[in-house]
Amino acid sequence: MLKKMKKWKRAAALCMVICLILSLSACGGSQKAKEDSASAPQDTRETAQDQQAQEEVSEVSEVPAAAETAIASADAAEAATIAAETAAADAAAAETAAAEIAAADATAAESAAPDLLPDYSKEENWAYFALGEGKDVDLFLICPTVDTKDEYNMSMDDEEVKKSFFGALNMERGIYEDHTRMFAPYYRQAAMKIYDLSREEREQYLELAYKDVSAAFSWYLENENDGRPIVIAGFSQGADMCYRVMKEFFADSALQDQLVATYAIGWPMTEEMITEYPQIKPAAAADDTGVVVSFECESEDLAETFINPAGQKALSINPLNWVTDSTPADKSLNAGACFTDYKGGIKRELPELCGCYIDPERGVLKVTDVTPQEYPPILAILPEGSYHLYDYQFFFRNLQQNVELRIKAYMESLLENAA
Repeated sequence: MLKKMKKWKRAAALCMVICLILSLSACGGSQKAKEDSASAPQDTRETAQDQQAQEEVSEVSEVPAAAETAIASADAAEAATIAAETAAADAAAAETAAAEIAAADATAAESAAPDLLPDYSKEENWAYFALGEGKDVDLFLICPTVDTKDEYNMSMDDEEVKKSFFGALNMERGIYEDHTRMFAPYYRQAAMKIYDLSREEREQYLELAYKDVSAAFSWYLENENDGRPIVIAGFSQGADMCYRVMKEFFADSALQDQLVATYAIGWPMTEEMITEYPQIKPAAAADDTGVVVSFECESEDLAETFINPAGQKALSINPLNWVTDSTPADKSLNAGACFTDYKGGIKRELPELCGCYIDPERGVLKVTDVTPQEYPPILAILPEGSYHLYDYQFFFRNLQQNVELRIKAYMESLLENAA
């Protein structure tokens, strides 16, 4: 646009010059004709002619100056226009830059703002709240993955998913409820779809879930625990959250002294984990306390799952003979597999259903006497031969007895220390 204006202004200036020259020439010719026809004396005419010639020279000599002035004026106008347009462009750029900075500041502020955590002083944010008064030991129970919607984290306002959440807790509660006062927070658990992601990619959604669990456990400690013994328990994602609670809170030796045991079933404990966090202590017997009970079930021929990938060794304990080596436990030791419903009722109980042993290479629990066809994985993310969904159901009565045994051992140690 500026180039077009420049050409137009120069053309206009040139036209002005040409017109001026033609005008002067016409004036000079007219004057000459008048002088030729005049009757004045010759010397007078010559004097007039000389004077006229000088005036014409003078006028013609002014043409370049006029042209130069016109061009200069055009250039000045052009420069003014360019300056104005540049100033306008600079103002627009400045405005855009200011808007971008403001937007960036807003984004940074939003990123820096803390997540809006559930208010755990409200009982509505607990699936179980002090359920089972009169018990000497507290249970902090963390729900497994139940959110199967196309999202990454459960909404605390989703009543439909919360019904499944409550139901899944009920399926496990029979293992613990006879001997504990139960607390179980609703939390923005990671949805099932995150397990299609890599371990690194899914971590951000698990971290969000743990922020809620951490806030709930902090509130419980400050407002409800009052120095009481604690059992921590969870299955699958709930077990993952159990380890995170242990990492964050139980480096405190006083809190370690309150821990009866952690039942982190369905998610592996590893050598790297216990090296970095020595407060995570693998159970080594049926009645040791302050320890973590962990195992994950597979068929004998399964080589790996995303829970226990090839090359990773889990630290497990056998829930039938309570050893950590590969000594097989016969199914006769199985006090009862119980398949429960969302109300906590037992739909089917099968004593001596299966035996098991710990795989010496991968550390997982290999289950005998049942087949993958009888107990399919159900979830598409798990291969045939994974018994993940039956981890606590296969050994329900043995786990129930073990919780009672560890609580008894813990309470006896308190009495001995007090004596």
